[in-house]
Amino acid sequence: MKLCMAVREYFYGDCTAMKKIARFSFKFLSNKYAVVATVFLVWMLFFDRNDLITQVKQKNKLNQMKQDQLYFTEEIHKDMSMLKEMMNNPKTLERFAREKYLMKKDNEDIFVFVAKKQ
Repeated sequence: MKLCMAVREYFYGDCTAMKKIARFSFKFLSNKYAVVATVFLVWMLFFDRNDLITQVKQKNKLNQMKQDQLYFTEEIHKDMSMLKEMMNNPKTLERFAREKYLMKKDNEDIFVFVAKKQ
């Protein structure tokens, strides 16, 4: 018996700490409200359809979508201002058509210079 107690004390340390833990866990498990609250908390954090991990992913996705919305709103404003400029100024329209779509007049030749990629 003494050998068993010595082995237990060697591996588990002080037996009084284990007794305190055992008493606390017994008191906790005998309290039905604490058990129900713990089970509910674990269920909501890990097993529910809207668990904690899903909420974090959804929050990150929402933030990314808000950033995309800001970017596209800025792009729309740029394009609208460019469209107004082209509608009011024929030189701007001609410059846009020549640069973007490589359009030319009948008596012109176009040379396209492509930079080498390094």
